[in-house]
Amino acid sequence: MIHNTQIDIKKSRSYLYLVCLVAALGGFLFGFDTAVISGTISLVTKDYSLNAVSEGWFVSCALLGCIIGVIISGKLSDKFGRKIVLILSAFLFLTSALGCMYAGSFSSLIVFRLIGGIGIGVASMVSPLYISEFAPSRLRGTMVSLYQLALTIGIVVAYFTNAYLASHTGDAYANADVQRILSGEVWRAMLGLGALPALIFLLALFVVPESPRWLLTMGRKEQAAQILIKIDGEAAARKELEAFSNRKISEEEGSFKTLFNPVYRKALWIGLLLPFLSQVCGINAVIYYGPRILEQAGFTLNNALGGQVTIGLVNVVFTFVAIFTVDKWGRKPLLYIGVGGAVISLIIIGMLFQFGIISGPWILIFILAFIACFAFSFGPVCWVVIGEIFPNGIRGKAMSLATLTLWIGNFFVGQLTPVMLQGLGSSWTFWIFAICCSPALLLTWKLIPETKGRSLEEIDEHWQKSHQLNK
Repeated sequence: MIHNTQIDIKKSRSYLYLVCLVAALGGFLFGFDTAVISGTISLVTKDYSLNAVSEGWFVSCALLGCIIGVIISGKLSDKFGRKIVLILSAFLFLTSALGCMYAGSFSSLIVFRLIGGIGIGVASMVSPLYISEFAPSRLRGTMVSLYQLALTIGIVVAYFTNAYLASHTGDAYANADVQRILSGEVWRAMLGLGALPALIFLLALFVVPESPRWLLTMGRKEQAAQILIKIDGEAAARKELEAFSNRKISEEEGSFKTLFNPVYRKALWIGLLLPFLSQVCGINAVIYYGPRILEQAGFTLNNALGGQVTIGLVNVVFTFVAIFTVDKWGRKPLLYIGVGGAVISLIIIGMLFQFGIISGPWILIFILAFIACFAFSFGPVCWVVIGEIFPNGIRGKAMSLATLTLWIGNFFVGQLTPVMLQGLGSSWTFWIFAICCSPALLLTWKLIPETKGRSLEEIDEHWQKSHQLNK
């Protein structure tokens, strides 16, 4: 009997990880598309003779698409389900990758980058939402952190493929089209490689179930119960169903007005500010413009791309810190340590540029320290927190609003970083990022509750009780 129970637990755990890993592929594509652009900027700028504004538009047009994707994904995922919307995002990724590879003009390249951006926007909201609703409360932080891990792996894969393709630009091929894609205009191959993981994501999504909590909000209790039992056993499933039923009585199901109720005012501020601050700290300035920053620090282009690969690897490694600790230490300790370390690293980087200490490894060392601090705090914990703090009935819409602020911050960083580097210089660029990063410490102290080990319904109850106490 004990042996059979252990087998059932292993099967449930394997099933949970498999489904969450499939959903996390959305993060892989998000990371790949975010990072692959860094290796293409100088190449596309040269081929199309772009100025600083056009260059910024090439980078940030996908971010505009992301904003559109986030805006539509909340309503779509609440109405039609999480799974079908993830399938839509995978299809958009696939279309974008192939379209960019064969784009006939800069305008068409922008159009396909926009399409890909919509796919990223949809996946960036729905993937962590799906995982947070699917995973048991005791493992939710770990499972949602898998999304961030997949994102960082996508980034490092993009760096490796960019570095490899850039080092083989002189190779000759018999076919003219292949020669153009793999050698003459190698940025096409860099962008087009995203089609492979997009296809895998698309096919894998057909075998995963719908989110059990979305099924419950739709009144499909039997289907939800079957999934919950398969994930965590009958006793845990019964407890989840009872908790959901008790909370359902007091919720204005599906009404966006619920989010603006005074009960959820703190949750709303957290959802708006934490994702925004996670972007204006400058993480994607390093991801997008890392080669240029490292070139300013004295690296050659090939060495800069190699340094970018190192940045990506550090990002992956330190994300494991969050995976192994977020459900043990909690969300707040990781934010305190990581955000504090990121601010200090950004200040030091700015000082190194200001005083001309750019020879040797120091710039890269502190960029890596900044990446490491972000990787175990802001990166994964942001997705964990915004996936937990909103009530069941409007979680999709609320997360789309929260993720929208993330992409707005990302858009401004992508658009303004080349202007800041050119007009203000590297030192002031990094100091501004440090200033923008600092308020996250106050937000963590004053507003963010510790949510480790709590069910989504218990977190909702926390807001209810907190509101009653403050009356």
